[in-house]
Amino acid sequence: MTGRRSSRRGALALATALAAALAVSGCGLNVQLQDLFLLTRTGQGTTLRLVVNDSGTMRCNGGPAKAISSALLIRARDLTDNLGTDATTHLTIARTAGTVYYFTIKLQQGTVSFPDRLGLAHKTLSEAELFATQSAQQVCHLPG
Repeated sequence: MTGRRSSRRGALALATALAAALAVSGCGLNVQLQDLFLLTRTGQGTTLRLVVNDSGTMRCNGGPAKAISSALLIRARDLTDNLGTDATTHLTIARTAGTVYYFTIKLQQGTVSFPDRLGLAHKTLSEAELFATQSAQQVCHLPG
């Protein structure tokens, strides 16, 4: 009898462990991933605010989360990685003559701010500008 009880206890313990593992893995839970960044573009026209989440969603100007393509999510993750050093040093470049748009990107590491005129000199900044324009058009359905 002792062997059967031990076997039942073992099976019960295993079943309990599996149930706990399933619960922890997110079955039935609303698991939230972190935001990659908040990009704000000011200047001509209306202000554009994009919040990109690592789960593959984007919020436009405070609206509801919208699914984005895998390609756009990969670009957002690359931007996050590529802007990390600049964000850590809080890169801030003032507006210059002829500036049309001014960008501020808040990441976990810090904030990067720059005018649109600097994109040509800094590849990652030009990628951020293009990301903002394409996201505004494709995801938010706003003019670029």
